[in-house]
Amino acid sequence: MDTNVILGIVIIIMLVFSAYFSATETAYSSLNKIRIKSMAQMGNKKAQLAYKIYEDFDKLLSTLLIGNNIVNIVATSLSGVLFANLIKDPDTAVGVSTVVMTVAVLIFGEISPKTLAKESAESFAMFSAPFAKFFILILSPLNWIFKQWKKLLSKLFKTSADQAMTEEELITMVDEAESEGGLDSDESELIRSAIEFNDIEVEVILKPRVDVIAIDENEDMEKIGSLFRKYGYSRMPVYRNSIDTIIGVLHEKDYYTLLLKKETSIESMVKPVVLTTTGTKIFDLLKLLQKQKSHMAVVLDEFGGTAGIVTLEDIIEELVGEIWDEHDEVVQMYKIIDDNTYLVSGNAILDDMFERLDIEKLDKDDDSLNVNSWIMDMSDGIPQEGDTFEYGEFTVTVTKVDFRRVTEVKIHHNTVSD
Repeated sequence: MDTNVILGIVIIIMLVFSAYFSATETAYSSLNKIRIKSMAQMGNKKAQLAYKIYEDFDKLLSTLLIGNNIVNIVATSLSGVLFANLIKDPDTAVGVSTVVMTVAVLIFGEISPKTLAKESAESFAMFSAPFAKFFILILSPLNWIFKQWKKLLSKLFKTSADQAMTEEELITMVDEAESEGGLDSDESELIRSAIEFNDIEVEVILKPRVDVIAIDENEDMEKIGSLFRKYGYSRMPVYRNSIDTIIGVLHEKDYYTLLLKKETSIESMVKPVVLTTTGTKIFDLLKLLQKQKSHMAVVLDEFGGTAGIVTLEDIIEELVGEIWDEHDEVVQMYKIIDDNTYLVSGNAILDDMFERLDIEKLDKDDDSLNVNSWIMDMSDGIPQEGDTFEYGEFTVTVTKVDFRRVTEVKIHHNTVSD
C-alpha cells in the first residue's frame, strides 16, 4: 500500500481518537451527577461504571488531556510528512499542513464532538465509560507523574479546598429544573421551602402576645368552656396572674373530662408547656416539640415575658403553605385592586411583600418582621387610618387599624401614567 495512503489513514484514526477524547471530556464535565447516580442505583451497569469513573474526575481529566495531546501531536507530525511527500516546496508544504490540520482538528476533533456530547452528556458518558477505563489503565504511569506534579503545585499555590454546595446554588438548581420542566411549580416551591427551612427563626412565625387567647388557672369552668367554643381551639395556654407567666397548656378533651367529673378546677389537667426563644431556629423547635410530644411552645422575649406562641401547625405551614381548618378565619394576605394597587395584610412578612410587589428595600438595616412593625417604624406616632407616606416609587396608606395595630395597608405604585 502506498505510504501516503497509510499516513492519511493513520491521521484519520488520530482525529477519531481526538474526537473521542474531546467528547468524553465534555460529557463528563456536563453530565448531571444526580441523574447518573440515580441510574446507577437502579442497577444500570453502564451508569455504575460511568459514575465510578466520574468520582475520580481528576484522574479521568488527566487521562483525556494526555491522550488528546498525544493523538493531536502525532496527527500533526504525520500531516507534515504527508504534505512534504505531496508538495515538493517545503515552505508551501508546511503552510498547507498547518492550515489543513488546524481546520480538521477544530471541526472534527474539538467543536463537533464537544457539541454533540454536551447535548446528550449522560448517554455519551455511559457509552465511552469502557474505553475511558481502558485508557485510564494504560496511561496510569503518566497519570501518576502528573498527580505528583499537581501535589507540588498545590503546595506552591495554596488553593481553597471548600467545594461544598451552597443553599443559593441548590435553589438555582431547583429553578433550572423547574424552567426545564423537570419539576412543577408546587414541587419546586416545596423544595425551596425545605432548603430555607433551617434559616427561619421562631420570631418570624410566632403568634404575637396580643393575639394569644389564654386561660387564667383560676378561671371558672363555664368561662373556660365558652372560650373553647368561641375560638374553636383544641388547646389553650394557661397562665398564672398574667399572660407573662404561662404555666402550661389545657387540652379541650381534658377540659370536658373534668366537666363530666364535675371538677371545679383545671389544675390536675394542665400539661407542661415547651418554652423557647425568639431566636430559635424552627427546625430545632420542631425536633424539640417531637421529643416532648407537644404541639405548642411558648416563646419568651429577652425579659423572660411572653412574646407569643408557636404551634406545630405554624412550623409545618412554613413547608407546605397555609393549612386552613373549619375553625380558622381565612386571611388573604394580598388583594389586587388594579395593576398598580394592592391591599396588604399587616401580618404579611415584610421581605415577602417587598419581593412580591417588587419594592426596593431602601433601608438595608431595617429588621422589621412584618408589615405592621414596618409601618410602626415608618410612622412618627401610633398609626391611624388614613395615614400616608411615600416609600421610593410607592405610596403607602394605612386602611385598617385594630387597637394600635395596623391590620391592612394600601400600596400604590406611582407610575409615570399616574
